[in-house]
Amino acid sequence: MKRWQRAIQDNYGTPVIELVSGKGSVVKDANGNTYLDFLAGIATNVLGHAHPAIVKAVSKQISTLGHVSNFYAHPNVLELAEKLQKLTGDKSARVFFCNSGAEANEAALKLSRKTGKYKVVATQEAFHGRTMGALSLTGQPSKRNPFKPLIKGIKHVPFGNSAAMKRAINKKTAMVIVEPIMGEAGVIVPPADYLKNLRQYCDENGALLVFDCVQTGMGRTGDWFGYEYSGIKPDVITLAKGLGGGLPLGAMIALGSASKLFVAGDHGSTFGGNPVATAAALAVISSIEKEKVLVHVDEVSEFLLAELALIPGVSEVRGAGLLIGMTLDDPIAKALTKKCQELGALINAPGESTIRLAPALNVSKKQAEKFVAIFAQAMKEVSHV
Repeated sequence: MKRWQRAIQDNYGTPVIELVSGKGSVVKDANGNTYLDFLAGIATNVLGHAHPAIVKAVSKQISTLGHVSNFYAHPNVLELAEKLQKLTGDKSARVFFCNSGAEANEAALKLSRKTGKYKVVATQEAFHGRTMGALSLTGQPSKRNPFKPLIKGIKHVPFGNSAAMKRAINKKTAMVIVEPIMGEAGVIVPPADYLKNLRQYCDENGALLVFDCVQTGMGRTGDWFGYEYSGIKPDVITLAKGLGGGLPLGAMIALGSASKLFVAGDHGSTFGGNPVATAAALAVISSIEKEKVLVHVDEVSEFLLAELALIPGVSEVRGAGLLIGMTLDDPIAKALTKKCQELGALINAPGESTIRLAPALNVSKKQAEKFVAIFAQAMKEVSHV
C-alpha cells in the first residue's frame, strides 16, 4: 500500500487490502479475493453493497438534480423528514440533516446550549465521534487525551449504572447522551431498566435525553432506532451510518419542546440532506419495509447468537439484532481478525479480547452459516498457535 502512504495521512494507519467491488454481503479485493463482509462499513451498508433499489434511486437522482443547498427545498428531503418523523411515532419531531454521526452529535450538543445550560453527562467508553465536540462526549481516554483541552462541563460515568447517572444529573445539566447499546466499546447492552431510569432523571432535572443511535439505528437491532424496547422516548435522536445505506448522511431529530430550540440561523450544513443522499435513504427505508428486513434480522440474529456461543474460546456472545459482540477467553482478537480475513471474512476487533460483528441486515442464512464455519476455523487455528 505504498500509494496510500505516499498520498494519505496516517490517521487510519495503512490498510492491508484494497476493496474494489461488492455485491450484497460479498466484497472483492484488487487481487480477486472475495470476502464475506460482516462489518458492512462499520454498520453502514445495511442492505449490503450495490443494492438494486439504492443504485436505481441514486442513479436517477444524480442525473436529475445533484445539489441545491439548504436555501431551497427539494422533494427528497421533505419526504425523508416525514418518514423519519413517522418512524419516531411523534408528530412533534423535527429533523436536521447533516453528513455523519459526529456531525449529528455536534448538532445535539449545540442544541443543548439553547436550554441556557451547558453541563453534560455522558458515559465512559462511549463513542460519539472524533470532531472536537463529539470527541468531548466520547468516553475513551485513548482518543481524548492527545487533543486536550476539550470542551469543559462534560462528566463521564460508568455505562449501565443507573445510580451513577442519578448522582451526576442535576438542575444544571443541559443534556445526557448515551448509546442504547454501546457499539465501539464492544457491543455492551445495558440493564433493561437503564434507559427508562435515565428518562426519569432527565425529567426531574429538566435535562435533554439524547440517544446516539448512529450504530443501533436503521434496523440494526431489529427495531428502527434501538431504544424501542425501553418503552420511552428521548428528546433527541442522532442517526447516521445505515441511514444513507452507504452514502454520507446523518440526522439529528428533536422531539417535543426540544424541536423548537433551534431557530433560523442557529445551525447549518452545506451538504446535509442533499438530493442524492436522501434518495438513497428513502430507498433504504422503503426496501427494509418491503423486504420485511426487520423480521429477517431477528431470525439471523437468533442463529448467530446461538451458534457463535458454542465455539470453543468464546466466553460471551451479546447484542441485539445484527449488532453482535463477543468476548474471547484470550487476548487474540487482532490475530483472529487477521485469520478470518485470510479465510475470507471481514470482522472488527475493538479490543484485545473483543470482536464486533455488524453485517448487512439482509445477509442470508446460508452466508451466516458460512461465516460461523469460517470463524470457528479461525478460532481453532489462532488458539493453537
